[in-house]
Order: sequence, then C-alpha cells, then structure tokens
Amino acid sequence: MSVQFQAVQAAALKLSAQERAELAECLIETVLPAPPLHPAWEAEIARRIADMDAGLTESYPAEEVMAELRAMIEAHDPKA
Repeated sequence: MSVQFQAVQAAALKLSAQERAELAECLIETVLPAPPLHPAWEAEIARRIADMDAGLTESYPAEEVMAELRAMIEAHDPKA
C-alpha cells in the first residue's frame, strides 16, 4: 500500500458510519458505474420527485418503517 493510500484510509476510518457508507458508495461508482436506467424508470423517478416536491406524497422515516416491518415479522405465526 502506498503512503497516500494509508493516509486516506486512516482519515476515512475517522468518519462516522454514515459518512463511510457514503464514501464507499462514491468510490464503488468510480470502479463499477451503475448501468443506465431504462427511460421509463427515469420518467417514473422524475414523476415521483415532482410529486414529493409538490407535497403530494407522504413520506415516513426509514426507522419507523423498519420498526413496523420488524413488528410484523415478529408477530407472524409460521404455523398459521
């Protein structure tokens, strides 16, 4: 490993978990760029963003959604 690599790695390890995840995504995209989306998906994404910007969409915090999903999984009776 080069000295520059070691310095960058040491600095990156001082970041928060969220910042490290974002950095990892950024770096991965420089090595394995995402394939282009189908035009229909691009249009759907644009429509959803416009709906959110216009206040037509209700959103929920991810933590709330995950907690609800965990509760549903725990409540599920596999014998039923």
